[in-house]
Amino acid sequence: MHDLITATFFSIVAAGFIVGIVVGLTGMGGGALMTPALIFLGVGDASTVVTADLTAAAIYKSGGALTHAKEGSPNLSLAKWLILGSVPFALAGPWLLRAVVGNEPASVDTVLKEGIGFALLFAATTYALRLLINLHRVRHGAPAHDDDPLIRPLPTFLVGALGGLLVGVTSVGSGSVIMIALLMLYPGLSAVKLVGTDLVQAVPLVFAAAVSNIVINGLDWKLLIPLVIGSVPGTILGSRIAPRVPQSVIRRGIVIVLTMSGVALLDKAGWAPLGAGENDTHPILIAMIGLAMLVLVPLIWGLIRRTQGLPMFGSPTVAELEDPAYRPGIVGMKRAPSSSAPPGRAD
Repeated sequence: MHDLITATFFSIVAAGFIVGIVVGLTGMGGGALMTPALIFLGVGDASTVVTADLTAAAIYKSGGALTHAKEGSPNLSLAKWLILGSVPFALAGPWLLRAVVGNEPASVDTVLKEGIGFALLFAATTYALRLLINLHRVRHGAPAHDDDPLIRPLPTFLVGALGGLLVGVTSVGSGSVIMIALLMLYPGLSAVKLVGTDLVQAVPLVFAAAVSNIVINGLDWKLLIPLVIGSVPGTILGSRIAPRVPQSVIRRGIVIVLTMSGVALLDKAGWAPLGAGENDTHPILIAMIGLAMLVLVPLIWGLIRRTQGLPMFGSPTVAELEDPAYRPGIVGMKRAPSSSAPPGRAD
């Protein structure tokens, strides 16, 4: 027990707690935040971190999936086709990585860091794309509501396969990548059904990915136990305080953090265009990217809003775009003179 309770133990608990709060606040998958946080803490190599993160996710996602299942929110037919694609590829992902890279620990660690770095940039991109789709939905009218759409088996299977491979190798993508694909394939699906379906399919996905990684890498209990101890109460706390926290700021911040983390991991892995390598980074470069995004993201988002006939800032906010109950009101929305839509709320 004395060997378990160390300064590193409390660092992992703190990281798990902080990331858990963000997950609870936003509903975003934890892998995109937890995995890079643990790598930068230096608590283990990339393989060890991915395995522990997947195992912890399998634990805390199960409770959420059971809740959604009891409430009847998942589309089980849709989840079935996602699972048929994701589980085999999640199981195969770590083995494919070893088959391509080999068993040399240093090579595996470098390739994993690069893979996670690109996955984080992909997650940030898909999150931004999700906001664009929601902005178009709010401005031009949502597709007809349909919680029981005609299932498209092959595209749904392929989405599951891509998500499974990505999660099996990097632990990133079970929420961000699959969610945006479902939003594009089934635009009439309500947000509750979308989240419930994604969460239900994520449980067997992360279980399969965790089992496969455990078989290859083993499981570091000194990493897993504090991770679970920190992340579970953090997620609960985040869920409870979410209504009182400015969501728009947090969600913009996540895109910036994901981008900075992705670039930093590529830098740390020695990716040629950046290339610090040897577990080093260029902190000034990472800070400049973060600062540039802090300025440019709101500006670019404002210009995109202008193209939709909206003011650069104001309603609908990022949080309102993510709210399925939101309907555009008079304030901040320029309606065309010919529009016959009934007035919405003006708050």
